[in-house]
Amino acid sequence: MDHPRWIWQQPDWPHFHWQSERLSPLLRECVLAQGRLLGMSSYVGAELTAQSELDSLLQNIVTSSAIEGEQLNVGSVRSSLARRLGLEDEGDSRVSKRSEGLAELMLDATQHFAEPLNLERLLRWHEWLFPAQEEDFNARNIRVGALRGDEPMQVVSGRLDKPTVHFEAPARDGLEQQLDAFLAWFETSRAKTQLDPLLRAGIAHFWFVTLHPFDDGNGRLTRALTDLALAQGENQAIRFYAMSASILDDRAGYYRVLETSQKATLDITEWLEWFLQTLLRSLQQAMVRIDRVLGKARFWQQHREHPLSSEQVKVLNRLLDGGENGFENGISAAQYQAVAKVSKATATRHLTELLEKGCLMRLPGGGRSTRYQISYPPPHG
Repeated sequence: MDHPRWIWQQPDWPHFHWQSERLSPLLRECVLAQGRLLGMSSYVGAELTAQSELDSLLQNIVTSSAIEGEQLNVGSVRSSLARRLGLEDEGDSRVSKRSEGLAELMLDATQHFAEPLNLERLLRWHEWLFPAQEEDFNARNIRVGALRGDEPMQVVSGRLDKPTVHFEAPARDGLEQQLDAFLAWFETSRAKTQLDPLLRAGIAHFWFVTLHPFDDGNGRLTRALTDLALAQGENQAIRFYAMSASILDDRAGYYRVLETSQKATLDITEWLEWFLQTLLRSLQQAMVRIDRVLGKARFWQQHREHPLSSEQVKVLNRLLDGGENGFENGISAAQYQAVAKVSKATATRHLTELLEKGCLMRLPGGGRSTRYQISYPPPHG
C-alpha cells in the first residue's frame, strides 16, 4: 500500500494522540491564565462586563472573517450584536443580513453552549454564515445549509495550470459517517474528565477543519465550534477573549502548522502546542484589556471630586483607553495641545493642574521632551 499522503488516510484515523509531557507546562499556563482572567472579570461591573463581552465577540467575528481575507462592516456587526445583548449602540444602525447572520451564529455558539451540537445545528450555522439574500454567495454556487458536493475538496494556491495542493479533504462518499463520528465524539468527550477541556477544543478544531464538510465557510465554522468548546470547558457564556484575533496575528503560522499536521501522523502534538500558545496569547491580551478597564474605573473613582475641564477629561480618557491612539510612551505638551485643541499656554497650565491633582505623573527627561502618563491609584486604594 502507498504511504498515506493525508492524515485521514492513516489506518488509525481519527484516533489522535499527543505527547502529554511536552504539552503539560503550556497547558498549566493556559489554565492559570484562564483562572486569573475569570477572577479579574468578577471585579468588573455589570455594565462594563456587557461592554467587554460585546468587544470580544465583535473582535472574534471580524478577525475570523479577516483570516479568510474578508473585510466586514464593523459598525453593522456591532449593531447586530448590541441589539441581541440588550445594549445601546452608537454605531451603524443599518444592519445587513450578513452581520445579522454572523451575530446569530456567534451568540448561538457561545451563549447556548449547553445545547448538543448535531448536524441540524451545524447546517443552521452554515445558513447564518451565507444569507440567501446575499447575491455574492449565490454567484459562487455555494450549497448553503448542505454538505459539499462530489467534487474533490482541495486547498490550493499558485498558478491555475500548476497549482500547489496544500490539502485535500476526505472524499464526499462517506462524509456523513465521518461527520457523525466527529459529532458523537464532541458530545461524549465533554464528560471525559481525563481529557482536558482545552485539549478537547484543540482536537475539535483540527478534526473538523480536516473534514472540511462544506463548500465554503469551513474555517469560520471551525473557529465558532472552537468557541463553543471553550465555553463548554469554562461552563460560562460570557466571553472575555477572542481567540480568532490571536490566530489572525499569526495567520501564516496557522496555515503552516495545519498543513504540516494534515500531512503527518496521528500524533498532533505540534498542532496542539501551536493551539495552546495562541490561546495563551489571547488570554494574556484579554487580561491587559480588563486590567485597563479596572484601572480606568479606579482612576475616576479616586478623582471624582476633582473639578476638571472637558479638555482635561478628554485627554485623560484617551490615555486611560490606551491602544494605538493612547500615547503608550506618555503625552508631551505639544501632543496635549493638539488633542485638546487648546493654546500652548493653556496646555502647559492644564498639565500643571493635572500633576498637582495626582492625575498624571512626569516621566524622566526634561525640557520639550518631557512626557506625562496616568498616575494610577493602587488596586485596593
